[in-house]
Amino acid sequence: MRILVADDDPQLVRALTLLLQGQGDEVITAADGEEALRLAGREGPDACLIDLGMPLLDGIEVIQGIRRGSAVPILVVSGRTADDEKVRALDAGADDYVTKPFSVPELLARLRALARRAGGTEAPDVVHFGEVAVDLAAHVVTRAGAAVKLTPTEWRFLALLVRRAGNLVTRDELFRELWGTDDVQDTGYLRLYISQLRRKLEADPARPEHLLTEQGMGYRLVGVG
Repeated sequence: MRILVADDDPQLVRALTLLLQGQGDEVITAADGEEALRLAGREGPDACLIDLGMPLLDGIEVIQGIRRGSAVPILVVSGRTADDEKVRALDAGADDYVTKPFSVPELLARLRALARRAGGTEAPDVVHFGEVAVDLAAHVVTRAGAAVKLTPTEWRFLALLVRRAGNLVTRDELFRELWGTDDVQDTGYLRLYISQLRRKLEADPARPEHLLTEQGMGYRLVGVG
């Protein structure tokens, strides 16, 4: 898995990084809440380990921010042991809570359990947003039951957004997906393709509700249900 570890204790971050890498996981680290929220959106982790007492944004704000655009499993790892702190974190959107100092086998077991539950709720082959249905297996798109014709490039663009629904897809990721390299001069290609997709799929292309632009970063598909 790709796991985001967000904690302002560098020794703990190093220990968790070595532990998780030893299990074969890829680790992304953040030392404050703002960085954690930014990386959660940009990197699309498979799970997040979040401390509550971080600078800039506390863990509750980070959890709430992640939950606005993603259902990624979140495990709180915190020194706060009071029941009301646990309730606040769970109510904010965390999936589980482990207190410091923690048992390594217990932490890994809880992380595996979250991963299994998330794996059981992966996006189906057919994904819906608004009046649109996207069949990833059949490469078919319909809107209000009528077939929508996409070019091969439009399909690859949309399919990547659908597979990463709720998460930011960066411009570099799109360049690699569409043209096989991120060494592309931005001459408006992405804006052109997102405009075409909105025209074909959004109720009001000028005021998109699902295919959103993250200014200066990339695009995000929201409202998948």
